[in-house]
Amino acid sequence: MRNTGAPGHHRLGADVHGSEDQEFLALERELSVFLRRARASSGEMARALHPELEPAAYGLLVRLEAAGRQRATELAAYFGVGKATMSRQLRALELLGLVAREPDPADGRAFLVGLTDEGRERFLRVRGARREQYMRKLADWDRGEVAELARLLNQLNQGEE
Repeated sequence: MRNTGAPGHHRLGADVHGSEDQEFLALERELSVFLRRARASSGEMARALHPELEPAAYGLLVRLEAAGRQRATELAAYFGVGKATMSRQLRALELLGLVAREPDPADGRAFLVGLTDEGRERFLRVRGARREQYMRKLADWDRGEVAELARLLNQLNQGEE
């Protein structure tokens, strides 16, 4: 894109220290802090579910609870990881009794992965505790601001799919 001088119309690789890019530098800085804290929080949530659970596994459980049973390839695509990584993570969850595989009725060669009853119960308990943390942390926020943050994060996440 050519730099026309108009706001929002600068070429890729433009001076990142220019005043027009301060918003993006601030965004990068704040997202870096947010992501670091989110990783630490996911580790805590995973350990609360099961002491041997990896931090990344919590996100898998969130997705399975929200979307229902899915193929491992769908989960890998959703999270942007390779099939081998997803298989390893799902195998660990299966060994802990939190997820189970069953044949896909649409394709007998494939399997669907879903939460077990124990996995769902543990997940819902930990998710409730996490929601309470959010509610305490954002107690001074207007509900509209919380909804707007959720909407913007969803918009950002949709752009990654």
